[in-house]
Amino acid sequence: MKERFFAIVNPAAGGGRSAKLAGPALARLRDAGVRVDVIASTGPGHAVELAHEGYRQGYRKFLAVGGDGTAHEIVNGIFAADPAPERVALAFLPLGTGNSFLRDFSENGAEAAMQALLAGRTRRCDLLRLTHAAGALYSLNLLSVGFTADVGALANRRFKRLGELGYLLGVFVRVLQLHRRAFALRCDADTDWDQRRCLFLTFCNSKYTGGTMLIAPQADPTDGLIEYVRWGPIGRLALLRMLPRLYDGTHLAHPLASRRAVRRVEFNLPAPVDVLVDGEVFTLDCRSLDILPAAVDVYI
Repeated sequence: MKERFFAIVNPAAGGGRSAKLAGPALARLRDAGVRVDVIASTGPGHAVELAHEGYRQGYRKFLAVGGDGTAHEIVNGIFAADPAPERVALAFLPLGTGNSFLRDFSENGAEAAMQALLAGRTRRCDLLRLTHAAGALYSLNLLSVGFTADVGALANRRFKRLGELGYLLGVFVRVLQLHRRAFALRCDADTDWDQRRCLFLTFCNSKYTGGTMLIAPQADPTDGLIEYVRWGPIGRLALLRMLPRLYDGTHLAHPLASRRAVRRVEFNLPAPVDVLVDGEVFTLDCRSLDILPAAVDVYI
């Protein structure tokens, strides 16, 4: 087993900011005695391949240099190499756009992540596992269907370079194009399928999405539970009035909103749907979702 960190740099993260800042940040770690091997990804999905190969070569400490998407790809590369891997640790140099996951632990995610690395401080965090027709996807942050996935798809395709502003633009465009659909599912010991129409369904490991949107204020990435947030078929005007409350978590006080903590979700969907996973959007034939408690050590 290699004790060095396997650092995967996404130079495109943060609109290219990662490419400019990664060198000095890594130099700071090396000057402090942290041993790091570095490689850069070249496009979407490449970090999955790099992490997969790094795990096979014996690395058990990984460093995501980029945003939430970089960490997502690394986790999926590790678990693709071994669905029940040896104990692995993930550290962050959060130089990307969203960096939602680290906000659960600190308002100053970049410096907090650096200090945790230098101090060797970790905590055990859960992972979400989405089983779909073609395999499995793993998530540190959240996955969502409905309005939130619609916004994510548009923001990634049209406005990603604008960061949080791009996500906000995606929100307003999707409000104008509003769709309220049913996503049949049941949780834990439920016997009946929930087929009610909704604005969105979100299954959270951590609290934030889109950088600063507090979708699941009661989520805890260390409690072994999925925080399931549902918002019913709200209208356009009411949604526009409620949008600011998505940023402080008070949207859950709306009569159409609800939350519950669950361990497993089954889906009964007639066709593949867009799913927002850690800031990226995938079109998937979803089968089930479960929680992997304390699956990875996170430097934070």
